[in-house]
Amino acid sequence: MQWQYRLANAADLPQIVAIYNSTIASRQVTADTEPVSLDSRQAWFAAHQRPDRPLWVVEQAGVIVGWLSFSSFYGRPAYQGTAEVSIYLAESVRGQGLGQFLLQSAIDFAPSIALHTLLGFVFGHNTPSVKLFERFGFARWGHLPCVAELDGIERDLLIFGLRV
Repeated sequence: MQWQYRLANAADLPQIVAIYNSTIASRQVTADTEPVSLDSRQAWFAAHQRPDRPLWVVEQAGVIVGWLSFSSFYGRPAYQGTAEVSIYLAESVRGQGLGQFLLQSAIDFAPSIALHTLLGFVFGHNTPSVKLFERFGFARWGHLPCVAELDGIERDLLIFGLRV
C-alpha cells in the first residue's frame, strides 16, 4: 500500500483522540489507563501546530488510520534539536507497514526541522514497537525498570534514541 501523510488540522482531532483511546485497553502503548477527552488534548494539539513540532495524520478512504507527532524533549532550549516521536495506529492497519512508513518519514524529515536526535519512549513489553524502533537503527539509550504500574503490574520504560 502507498501511504501518505499530511499535517493534522483541528477537524482531525476527534479521530486522533479516538485512535489514541483505542490503544489504552491493551496496556502496551500508553500510560493512560482511562480514555482521554477531546478537551484534554486541545493544548497538546496546539503545541503541535508549530512547524518544528508537527503532527501528521494518514488517511485511508477518508478516515484517519494513524498519526505521528514530534514532541519537544524536556522543554528547555538546549534540547531544541531533540524530539520524541510518537506513533499511534488504528487497529485495522496494524501490521501493514504504516508504522514503518511513518518512522522512516520522520527520520527523513527530522533534519529539515533542525532535529539531530529522535527519541522513542516504549514500554518494555510492547514487542511490536520495540522491534520497530530497533529495525530503524534506534539504540536503547535508557531502561527505567518498573516505573509504570498498569493493572497492578509494574512495567519498564525503554528509551530509544537515534542521531539523524
